[in-house]
Amino acid sequence: MTAVKDALVLARRLLAVGRVAGRRTEAGGVRFVALFLAALVLALGLGSLVAVHAVYAGKEERRAGRAAWMAAEEGGARAADVTAWLVHSDTLDGERSFPLVYMAPHRGDAPLPPGLDRWPEPGEVFLSPELRRAGADEGIDHRYGRLAGTIGEEGLDEPSEWLAYVRPRDGLAGERDAELVTGFGPAGAARAGFDRDVGFGQGNDKDEWMFQAVVCGLLVLPAAVLLVVAARTGAHTRDRRTALVTALGGRRRDRALIAVGEAGPAAVLGAVAGAAVIGAALVGDVRIPYTDYLLSSSYLRHFGWTAAGLVPLAALLLVSAAVVVADLAPRRGASGTRPRGTSRGSWLPRLAVLCPVWILLAAYGPGFAPDPVSRMAASWTGIAGTVLTLPAALATVTAGAGRLLTRRARAHDLPGTLVAGRRASAHPGATARLVSGISVALIVLMQAVAWQGIFGGQAAEAGRAADRMDRSVLSVAPRGDVSAAAVASFLDGADGADGADGTNSADGAHGADSAVGAARPGRAPGTEAVLLAPRSGYRGATTSVTLDGDCPALIALRLPCPAREARLDGFPTGSGLVELFRWTPYEDAALLIRRADAGTLAERAAASADGEESRLVLVRPDGQPLSVPVLKRLSHEAFPRGAAFWGPQEGDLTAGAANRDQGRWSVLFGLAGIAVLAATAGLGAVAEFLRHGRALAPLSVLTGGLRVFRTSAAWAVLAPLALAGTAGTGVAAVLAAPITGGDASHITAGVILSATGVVLAVSVLLWVWASHVAVRQARSWRPGGD
Repeated sequence: MTAVKDALVLARRLLAVGRVAGRRTEAGGVRFVALFLAALVLALGLGSLVAVHAVYAGKEERRAGRAAWMAAEEGGARAADVTAWLVHSDTLDGERSFPLVYMAPHRGDAPLPPGLDRWPEPGEVFLSPELRRAGADEGIDHRYGRLAGTIGEEGLDEPSEWLAYVRPRDGLAGERDAELVTGFGPAGAARAGFDRDVGFGQGNDKDEWMFQAVVCGLLVLPAAVLLVVAARTGAHTRDRRTALVTALGGRRRDRALIAVGEAGPAAVLGAVAGAAVIGAALVGDVRIPYTDYLLSSSYLRHFGWTAAGLVPLAALLLVSAAVVVADLAPRRGASGTRPRGTSRGSWLPRLAVLCPVWILLAAYGPGFAPDPVSRMAASWTGIAGTVLTLPAALATVTAGAGRLLTRRARAHDLPGTLVAGRRASAHPGATARLVSGISVALIVLMQAVAWQGIFGGQAAEAGRAADRMDRSVLSVAPRGDVSAAAVASFLDGADGADGADGTNSADGAHGADSAVGAARPGRAPGTEAVLLAPRSGYRGATTSVTLDGDCPALIALRLPCPAREARLDGFPTGSGLVELFRWTPYEDAALLIRRADAGTLAERAAASADGEESRLVLVRPDGQPLSVPVLKRLSHEAFPRGAAFWGPQEGDLTAGAANRDQGRWSVLFGLAGIAVLAATAGLGAVAEFLRHGRALAPLSVLTGGLRVFRTSAAWAVLAPLALAGTAGTGVAAVLAAPITGGDASHITAGVILSATGVVLAVSVLLWVWASHVAVRQARSWRPGGD
């Protein structure tokens, strides 16, 4: 018992020795911050992995709980309680599509989907909270009818989901495409039929492992690098202490306890801070910056102990293990009398010369390659060579600048600049190590954004094309059985819909009302319409397209206006229909133009609606863009189930929006990883600078001031990091150009400025800190201050 008590007393004393030693070393404060950040970022990185799994698991559980069970034909006939169900889709401007569910009681005690507390009245709608927020500018609350309320949390697969439940004014009786729902979730599974998820999220989501890989590569891995650097920060002093403890008979366990005592306070504080951040996410939903994603706290609470308890504890243990291993690891060159070899800095200029060659190969080599395999090989070879040589090039540039500073300082008697220049030119290897992590991280980030941009580029290119194209032309396909009077009512309302009203107003509903009410005699020409109907020939191929319309509409579309009808070989160049129907079977089909007044047009549109591929085409003669939000609301007022709308490039824009949104996660985690690596490199540079701080302290007497420390810190910390952030970002963007085909939309100015800004902000903060600590050391060496 006495032996155990003595061992505990010794352990406490060794831990106390470690704490005191950590406070008294030159780089003690730097190592404290580095270990604190390492524990914090590790906790957040591991917590992010748990959060990703929690979200995916929660979404699957919620989807299973709300799955709609569709009755087989004979099962639906026997079911006592049935809901009529029909799913369409809608979009907000430039965004991904979301489900628009039409439902109505069909028979008996018709089941309600989860998230609704009552049946909406005919003409009422329930919307998800995030859809209401995102669509506020487009008047989404009043687009489909009267707002009955919001969908509850149990009816959504995640808080960010966009979903709308609409009960048509006339129900769904007689709708050919309507299905019968016998129940929702596990309760509905007892009946015959098959289940179907309500939303579109499952089709848009990437696999969980892909998201986990992004978090590991762009956040956890930089945290591990930070941990390694933090563990070795101030190693010079600790190596001497370790040698002394060993000489006094200290065992490996004693040295480990001293190391834990030194690193323990910082690691514990970082783990606690990480637990606090994770705990905040458990209390309430958190909106993730840049992605606009709403993280569900309810999903995280299912893994609460793991996220807020085990994850910070794991981060604490990892930090403790790292510092122990770093302290106990044998040091090469710690013993022996042989002199060390020459510095590897002499090799840096040779590597630096090769850097432009690798950059040119990566940027232009794929353009000369004969096949895709060779292009890929050239690109990746150039990138690999750039990764290996770019740090050497940056270090060589810094060393050259140091020599210039030295000459300038001697000519103008600038002691601080002289010290900074000599230091920069004498240690290019240290500069290469400093900037290597940042430059590699920037290249990896730009590559990730570029490759993700390939998938999201469909939406980006479609958006740019739509901005360039004539947005005064729009295709409309009414849903459901419509009457000629309904078509005429819609066209009359569209004739007064001004593109400037309702699109960007704070209250989309009021914008729609003002637009519709603006249709008065004497106003500028409003919206015209034509009816386009394809005719199929052998094996369903489109052989011709019939276009009915009056002269004002035909002229607005840059088409001839015949006395009765005319035949053309395809759409004429310059017509607004060319871009609208590009990449469709209509593009090269023969065009039969027939004159038709408004009444005839409405009758033909009603006769061919819902079941034919015919569609109305709206056009504004004055060339102003059509207000899609206003027209969508008008369509739901006139038609049983509204209408489908297509503008130029609309399909590509909607299809690629999900990939575009997912690409934002790569940018978010990439910038976080760059910030971590910039802090890692900067903290290492600060520690190295402060290791020589006491040696520089006498210069305050010789120079008569403390500016020498600020200048030296600027060239030791600020200049290399700033150069890595600016030049590294530019090189990384150039390397990514072949992947994006020279398209700057993938590597946007915002991404470039953000990456550069993160590195510059970290470098400035660390420079100010290094200067402050160096000045404080000098003042302690020479009491009396300045």
